[in-house]
Amino acid sequence: MNVQLLAGAAVLLVAIAGVRFSTRLGVPSLLLYIGIGLLLGEDVIGLSFDDAKTARDLGLIALAVIVAEGGLTTQWRAVRPVLPAALTLATVGVAVSVAVTAVAAHLALGLGWRHAALTGAVLGSTDAAAIFSTLRHLSLPRRLVTLLEAESGLNDAPVVIAVTLLSSPKVHGFADALGLLAYELAVGAAVGGAVGFIAVAALRRAALPAVGLYPIATLALALASYAAAATLHASGFLAVYITALALGNARLPHRRATLGFADGVAWLAQIGLFVMLGLLAVPSRLASALLPALAIGTALVLLARPLSVIVSTVGQSFGWRDRTFISAAGLRGAVPIVLATIPMTEGVRGATRLFDVVFVLVAVFTCVQAPVLAPLAGALHLVSGDRERDLDVEAAPLDRLAADLLTVHIGATSRLHGVEVWELRLPETASVAFVVRNDRGFVPDRRTVLRHGDDVLVITGRSHREEVEQRLHAVGRRGRLAGFTDET
Repeated sequence: MNVQLLAGAAVLLVAIAGVRFSTRLGVPSLLLYIGIGLLLGEDVIGLSFDDAKTARDLGLIALAVIVAEGGLTTQWRAVRPVLPAALTLATVGVAVSVAVTAVAAHLALGLGWRHAALTGAVLGSTDAAAIFSTLRHLSLPRRLVTLLEAESGLNDAPVVIAVTLLSSPKVHGFADALGLLAYELAVGAAVGGAVGFIAVAALRRAALPAVGLYPIATLALALASYAAAATLHASGFLAVYITALALGNARLPHRRATLGFADGVAWLAQIGLFVMLGLLAVPSRLASALLPALAIGTALVLLARPLSVIVSTVGQSFGWRDRTFISAAGLRGAVPIVLATIPMTEGVRGATRLFDVVFVLVAVFTCVQAPVLAPLAGALHLVSGDRERDLDVEAAPLDRLAADLLTVHIGATSRLHGVEVWELRLPETASVAFVVRNDRGFVPDRRTVLRHGDDVLVITGRSHREEVEQRLHAVGRRGRLAGFTDET
């Protein structure tokens, strides 16, 4: 047991150390983790793992964690303007991509239409982990990044449903499939919204005895949403994303601690997921899958993805530069490989071959696509100089005082810069207690001028906390005249 624990810790440390290397190359770290799995596998070191059902179950749970982290870190204010485009890409765009890829698989590989459609469905979803890890290192306009992240969080749901339906012999006919798809999406969205509402209300009223319990409770509630939806045979991925989006945008205690914890758990899920998928693959079989993978992948990248983007963004305010980058940034990753395990567990003929083709396709095209995104963004003049949030507010409860302590970081674009403390016009139950500037702290007076980079501590009565936060955000966006210009 101790030897296995030591080996696991060593693999984890190697994976963590490799993140810096993969970041410098501009390649998602999933390739490193898959490589570790292949190295540990039966063809090299000799560790045997061929349980597709376990891989499927653990993979879906890991993806739920990754999607939850994406929802927690996505700002609703940024998502709202691009939500119609994200929803269209996650539905109409997925349908177009699946159809075009299925035609390519039918013509190139001679597959029957059901198996060709299954191939297209498996490859229909962009990967949240690959998108998040790649785009967050690029200085892109927030609108584009938010669109791609929202798409990757939303398009898992219809694709999982499509793969499950095409893998099951129990579903016959287009009407049955369409009805099940509508049910799963509708109930998944309802469960996600309901759990999100209850979770936000519960955490706002909770007075937990330790800071570390808030992040655990937040992630547990998000995963409970996934499990509840899955129990009702609805879309767990849609449910967990909506719940996490609600939790991530609510004014909850210890937000930074929660996001840091979720980020760490998501990294652990990614590492475990990709190493496991690498173990499941058999390197001696992969060489024969190279040509089919190249054929289908080329059709997916050069035809299916661009066409799906064009169709999904008709009539929306995206120029040709935006559409070009969105098409190029449709990265595939763990999601297609995990989905390829579903036909294996259902006993679909040729499922092992499909897994090998998808595995090779993801590895090859991630190597090709990811490194070109940064130079492509530069060539398209999409590089943005500033992506820092204007204001970060974190709350911590002071239970015995019936008050809350707000930690406010004034970002580089915040219009709180130059505002005097008295100009904040906070409620009488709130007070600016302390300011940290250039690593030096001091107690401000009413004439103290706030500056970019300041960390400000505000104490407020619990009943007025929401009003104080709204006021701080309003001044951060509109400056000292907020309230006199129809914003409070």
